[in-house]
Amino acid sequence: MSSVDRQTLPIGIQSFEKLRKGHYYYVDKTPLIHTMAETGGYYFLSRPRRFGKSLLLDTLRCLFEGREPLFEGLYIHDKWDWQTQLPVVRLSFSNGVVSSRQDLDANIRYQLQQQRDALGIEEPPPDRIADDFANLIENAHRAYGQRVVVLIDEYDKPILDNLLNPELARELREGLKNLYSVLKDADPHLHFVLLTGVSKFSKVSLFSGLNNLNDITLDAPFAAICGYTDHDIDTVFAPELPGLDREEIRRWYNGYRWGGQEVEAVYNPFDVLLLLQKREFGPYWFESATPTFLVDLLKKRGIFTPQLNTLQAKAQLLGRFDVDDITTEGLLFQTGYITIKDVQEPVLGYRLYSLGFPNREVESSLNELLLPMLGIGYSEAQTYQLTLFKVLREHDLAALEAHFKALYAGLPHDWYRNNPIARYEGHYASVFYSHFAALGVNVTVEDASHRGKVDMSVDFGGHIYLFEFKVVEQLPEGKALEQIKAKGYADKHRASGKPIHLIGVEFSSVERQIVAFEVETLPPAAGYA
Repeated sequence: MSSVDRQTLPIGIQSFEKLRKGHYYYVDKTPLIHTMAETGGYYFLSRPRRFGKSLLLDTLRCLFEGREPLFEGLYIHDKWDWQTQLPVVRLSFSNGVVSSRQDLDANIRYQLQQQRDALGIEEPPPDRIADDFANLIENAHRAYGQRVVVLIDEYDKPILDNLLNPELARELREGLKNLYSVLKDADPHLHFVLLTGVSKFSKVSLFSGLNNLNDITLDAPFAAICGYTDHDIDTVFAPELPGLDREEIRRWYNGYRWGGQEVEAVYNPFDVLLLLQKREFGPYWFESATPTFLVDLLKKRGIFTPQLNTLQAKAQLLGRFDVDDITTEGLLFQTGYITIKDVQEPVLGYRLYSLGFPNREVESSLNELLLPMLGIGYSEAQTYQLTLFKVLREHDLAALEAHFKALYAGLPHDWYRNNPIARYEGHYASVFYSHFAALGVNVTVEDASHRGKVDMSVDFGGHIYLFEFKVVEQLPEGKALEQIKAKGYADKHRASGKPIHLIGVEFSSVERQIVAFEVETLPPAAGYA
């Protein structure tokens, strides 16, 4: 590709006008919003942070305002009635952290006044916030002779920012409910409403009475309304790809899916754009802001980390989120740390979703963040990881045993007494798995159970390592390796042509240490080496 083909990477650009008037790459999302915008109605969309929700709302704003030149060359250009312009009210809670109900109310009043000024409505606002919002919508309808469009960005952020302070979070929830409740009775004046955010709070807690709110979060036609697809990467960003490993881009950043296997997976735009700019792989999205309450909640609940990649949940569970009712699966899914891997069609009246990490970035980064929860502090984690990488690169199994014994010996004694997860036998396997996963190697949890048995495989450097974990009282029983062989875990890996190391690990619950580390290596199968 010549330099003429290259454009500017739209890093941090949330303005549709700036993006279209500047020399920026643009992924056309208008095929996905055309029918929704034309038909009208009330919509809700949940997506993790930095997936392009703000740009989506700004695109809709420009569309409804009839700014035709910005859409030239896009799918929707010759399919839209540009003679009709609708008044748009756009609110956003993305900026700053709200620290009190008074702060929230002041912010809402400021934004409503901004919208009055933008729409040329001079009538003084009523005293009550709900009346102010309702009055704004009614006056906009009257002044323009067209029903109003309401776009609300990061509708839930004031609550999420204060989840560690439940009392304040509940106060802010009531303040937002007071605002959103206006939409129900304003129906005669509204053409289109879209609320976006990270989480999906229950209709009862935030949208009481708004029964016609259409949640499109898991609707297949809108699965790629935010994020980049493989096609987008290979076409729109083609000039930027030379010199980068395309398959590695996919492993690192693709995999977010809001639906079953038939739904195309997408990339986080922030990751892709930073990669194309910096030309090296890194956890850009993860490092941009991981919520503190997420790690605190996982620690409090004593999460069994290998299970994070093998969770299952009903759709109702994924969508249930409130200050006093936060499911682990719902929190991880809505914040983007796990995604949908597969969907089983209804058997008992509901769909069952299989969940797991979307990609290498999230699996590696989240497990690294959770290591202190397992007793491995940040300061020593890097040293342990460098040692593990060296051991794996040299395929030194004796050194691998010594490394893990040193790792478990280094766990603080007080940690066992004070941490809830230490009460589970699965804690030993959690340390083992998360240490590997944080390194970023290819780890697969084959069988996970909080009752003490975990199978795990690691594919690295042309070798495959199969682990079976067992917890014993004190003395080794020699059954872990025996089980790997008896159940034929190596069979499905024989065709890889790689050496396979069978490793049975036994932990003593009394000594809190590895008491057996048995190894048997299978050479490459004949005909595959």
